[in-house]
Amino acid sequence: MNAYDASRMADVLEVGRNWQVVADPEQADLIIFNTCHIREKAGEKLFSELGRLHKGLRGRPVRFAVGGCVGQAEGAAIFRRAPFVDLVFGPQNYHRLPLFLERLSRGEQRICATDPATESKFDVLPMVRSHGVVASVTIQEGCDRFCAYCVVPTTRGREWSRGVEEVLAEVTDLASQGVVEITLLGQNVNAYQGADRHGRTHDLAALIRRVAQVEGVKRLRFVTSHPADMTDALVEVFAQVPQLCPYLHLPIQSGSDRVLTRMGRGHTVAEYLAWVGKLRRAVPDMALASDFIVGFPGESDADFQQTLDLVEQVGFAHAYSFKFSPRPGTSAATLPQHIPEEVSAKRLEFLQARLDAEQLAGNQRQVGRVVQLLVEGVSKRREGEVTGRTADFRRVNIPGPAAWIGRMLQVEITEGMPHSLKGRPIT
Repeated sequence: MNAYDASRMADVLEVGRNWQVVADPEQADLIIFNTCHIREKAGEKLFSELGRLHKGLRGRPVRFAVGGCVGQAEGAAIFRRAPFVDLVFGPQNYHRLPLFLERLSRGEQRICATDPATESKFDVLPMVRSHGVVASVTIQEGCDRFCAYCVVPTTRGREWSRGVEEVLAEVTDLASQGVVEITLLGQNVNAYQGADRHGRTHDLAALIRRVAQVEGVKRLRFVTSHPADMTDALVEVFAQVPQLCPYLHLPIQSGSDRVLTRMGRGHTVAEYLAWVGKLRRAVPDMALASDFIVGFPGESDADFQQTLDLVEQVGFAHAYSFKFSPRPGTSAATLPQHIPEEVSAKRLEFLQARLDAEQLAGNQRQVGRVVQLLVEGVSKRREGEVTGRTADFRRVNIPGPAAWIGRMLQVEITEGMPHSLKGRPIT
């Protein structure tokens, strides 16, 4: 979502506004930080990078802007910690960047735009521009789940969904630019409830069926899902729509029902495993990914062991794991029984080792298989190689020319490594 928002900021400034993205801050007249507020470390990194860049520019006049979720959450407090920042704005206001910059050029100082805009940003933004053969389209924002640790309802707001025709128009435009793989985005994407021009409401499964009919779309994905909003219709669409890739990021956060209850997740481990079973009966090769939080207040050794047991039982293709980070304004920030830092760190290290071992074993099991690879770009590590992803989202590097970018190739996997695969094209 942040990557999508950053690209849309560039669109709104470049299309008709004559701004251009530059690779080096030394060449910039405007530096925008698009930020995340999920964990405390991200916020601290913002101020560290702001100070480093400001110092490195040695007094050269550059405007600094802070957008995204830290901008929304911290607001004018950012000016106190970084007084050289000119503009702070939230994720629902970035379409107004040209207006804010015009106000700054007229002499206004320290603009803070965190109040919701009266208009939808998607009604104002220019048509999206592709930057490759893979692209994302936001279909839903916000969340009504209010998990105890999460700031999304505060920084992104309550759930709302874009209209079906609006989504289809953006997908069609991207496909006309050569995009062949689309990822549908949302903070809680499977809570999507959008209306078509006839007023008929589509859930995510129905929308996927519509998007799959757009000419040129060869692959579809969606992220991120909440287990409590899974539906049988969504399981069926995996088996029935060939463009929908056999990969699902379905965060559970903990393998302990006791911890899930304290987190306010609204589902049990048994319910999660039931969806895993349905998905793998529908698509036997379904690759699953997840998120985990360790050290949540009150998490016991037994709770943590249940998380390790779940990892072994499900066999995730990959997963993201973090130490609990208390966020201001969330109910978890005031919960008693905080876990000592050294205990959380040790648990995280142990879990990540287990997840890495699972991922390596899964990648090694791919050796000898013939898979379909979408070539996305040239390899950053080796000359003469290109890179892409399989349908189940595994990264594969193969020898080949840049002219293959955008092509679907049959590839035999020759080596499985911790975070990627090697292969050789056979067509």
